Amino acid sequence: MSTASLAVERSPQGWAVITLNRPERLNTLSIQLRQDLQREVAALERDPDIHVLILTAVGKVFTAGLDLDEWNAGPGPAAAAYRHDAVAALRQFQGPVIAAVNGAAITGGLEVVLACDVIIASERARFADTHVRVGLVPGWGGSVRLVRRVGIHRAKELALTARTLDAEEALRLGLVNQVVPHDALLASAQAMACEMLKADPESLKAYKALLDEESMLPLKDALVLERARSEAVNTRERLEDIRARLDRLTGAGRNKPKAG
Repeated sequence: MSTASLAVERSPQGWAVITLNRPERLNTLSIQLRQDLQREVAALERDPDIHVLILTAVGKVFTAGLDLDEWNAGPGPAAAAYRHDAVAALRQFQGPVIAAVNGAAITGGLEVVLACDVIIASERARFADTHVRVGLVPGWGGSVRLVRRVGIHRAKELALTARTLDAEEALRLGLVNQVVPHDALLASAQAMACEMLKADPESLKAYKALLDEESMLPLKDALVLERARSEAVNTRERLEDIRARLDRLTGAGRNKPKAG
């Protein structure tokens, strides 16, 4: 499936790829693209066969953020940024979201990348929080997630200088999870999705939700939350189910003697 601004690919393995497809406009996040993203992510969330989402783009730029040609579109905040929130659209998906960053991710583009659960960068990727240079403030959670990704002191440096990071520096700072050869970017994201899909899809969702909630709590409260979720899952009634999963994981089931 595809639209004027997005392409969507579903795999029978359980993952899907959404590709930003406005290379002639630096994959800027037009109102139409954000509406398409909202609709397509919602459809993937409803699809019982899709459990991991990969977000990537075509061209030399992942996305340069909002489309400035639409700055005065509609009432309210500029470019209808909060009425059509790209990060909120992406966060509808309850399973893991992997960013496969093919090129520059700038300003609002960096906010979109930071909203993903795992970030795999092409060796050609570049990252910059340029809000301060253009007199703006992030509105999709970018400043909050930047602090959580790299720490307050690094976040201040990157936000206040607006300097550009190459992929290797982004990896050293913890901004991205992996750097891979450009031609292997999508395959690397798909391979990671397949690793995730070795788990039960509901477990993926539950563990992701737990990690997200814990990240917003003080340590003491996070430990209480973890214990509560653990007690809800680790019940006596699930012993045989857990044993079977462990056998599949370790291969122990292959060594059991056959009955009779």
